[in-house]
Amino acid sequence: MADDYLVRIGKLIRDARQHRGWTQSQLAEALATSQSAVNRIERGNQNISLEMIARIGEALDSEIVSLGYAGPMHLRVVGGRRLSGSIDVKTSKNACVALLCGSLLNKGRTVLRRVARIEEVFRLLEVLSSIGVRTRWINDGMDLEIVPPAELDMEAIDAEAARRTRSIIMFLGPLLHRMDAFRLPYAGGCDLGTRTIEPHMIALRRFGLDIAATEGLYHAQVDHSISPDRPIVLTERGDTVTENALLAAARHDGTTVIRNASSNYMVQDLCFFLEALGVRVDGIGSTTLTVHGVPSIDVDVDYSPSEDPVEAMSLIAAAVVTESQLTIRRVPIEFLEIELAVLEEMGLDHDRTTEYSADNGRTRLVDLTVRPSKLEAPIDKIHPMPFPGLNIDNVPFFAAIAAVAQGQTLIHDWVYDNRAIYLTDLNRLGGRLQLLDPHRVLVEGPTRWRAAEMMCPPALRPAVVVLLAMMAAEGTSVLRNVYVINRGYEDLAERLNSVGAQIEIFRDI
Repeated sequence: MADDYLVRIGKLIRDARQHRGWTQSQLAEALATSQSAVNRIERGNQNISLEMIARIGEALDSEIVSLGYAGPMHLRVVGGRRLSGSIDVKTSKNACVALLCGSLLNKGRTVLRRVARIEEVFRLLEVLSSIGVRTRWINDGMDLEIVPPAELDMEAIDAEAARRTRSIIMFLGPLLHRMDAFRLPYAGGCDLGTRTIEPHMIALRRFGLDIAATEGLYHAQVDHSISPDRPIVLTERGDTVTENALLAAARHDGTTVIRNASSNYMVQDLCFFLEALGVRVDGIGSTTLTVHGVPSIDVDVDYSPSEDPVEAMSLIAAAVVTESQLTIRRVPIEFLEIELAVLEEMGLDHDRTTEYSADNGRTRLVDLTVRPSKLEAPIDKIHPMPFPGLNIDNVPFFAAIAAVAQGQTLIHDWVYDNRAIYLTDLNRLGGRLQLLDPHRVLVEGPTRWRAAEMMCPPALRPAVVVLLAMMAAEGTSVLRNVYVINRGYEDLAERLNSVGAQIEIFRDI
């Protein structure tokens, strides 16, 4: 076979395996082969017979040759349709990936409930599987069981999967307690400009971690004689930076104080999980966290991550942009209060139920009903701030919302280098967005959306914003190569279709 043909077959097999919800190790077990062999097949680095293709198809209940499709996934959107009914918010993407990294702290069995089945999670599962962690979907694929080995095999790490997720950076905190030296591939993820790991290193050096970066790898050395002798002050109030510091502190035998910590939703979920592991964390929800670490964790733990406020904001924006009445259920209200306050000032007509508890027993939820509203541009600019301010990841949705409001809205996305630029893709759909500089966009509304065919922006939230605008545009639009959306949303097209959208998933044959 030609090399490119092997690559195409490998992608088909990988897609079929992920659709089944299997890890590479599970497929290898079904085929009586090794995980490394499956990894080579999926990369197109292994000669493969028709007999083996047939065996793989049988194991995955997928006729790879006759029914599989190569190439990227695309969406065909028939716009101008009103949404109606109700839709549930899924569990938090960012919490789930932090908890997967946090499971490396535990020598016992970890069960995570209602884990988001998204590409970001699949990449981390592939990495975990490659280093010897046993993971499997249980309870009809709703929950995830994680059982670590006695020793991790870091030399066998799936570098390709690791490079496709920035979450791999959160392996540093747990791993520094498990070994003296290890290597990690560079972190990937969305294309949002230069993002340094130096804030992570400032925190983790206090636990004896030293890193040299060469040839696409982080080379880590750990001096276990070093431990924090004073509070750790984070140089940026970042979510993953705070999570890495928490993960390092959790198994430090002593008390660690972390200042300028993020108190965002995924950080709180990680703190609740650490408490389930037996690690006391004081100050949850504040910017000063005090972690009472334990040197060894060996417990069977069962934890339910809370719902995703950014997905909830996506669904709110979908209702606003399509001028629909829609009920969004299980909204984590404490992480959307600023966004809703801004929308109320813009004229949003909505109501909410009384609060109730998420499955973790800690996060406050409501059901929110949004109605068609005549919006006015806000007087002040839209800009993110650390929690409890307007969430950084929710800023892009205000570009689509501002586009349907009367007047001019200034959006200042100061955190990322490139994301504001991607928002101007809305101009292809009839928007009037003026890029003032790499961080500021002026949005003129209201907008008469029009259908278009375009490539998906390489950043998660702007990609979803483009999809929402296509849903509002009369006619048929095509959004090509939507892998980035699948990184952060589970079955988004199908779920939107369940409330009245018309979105078709297709691939190039």
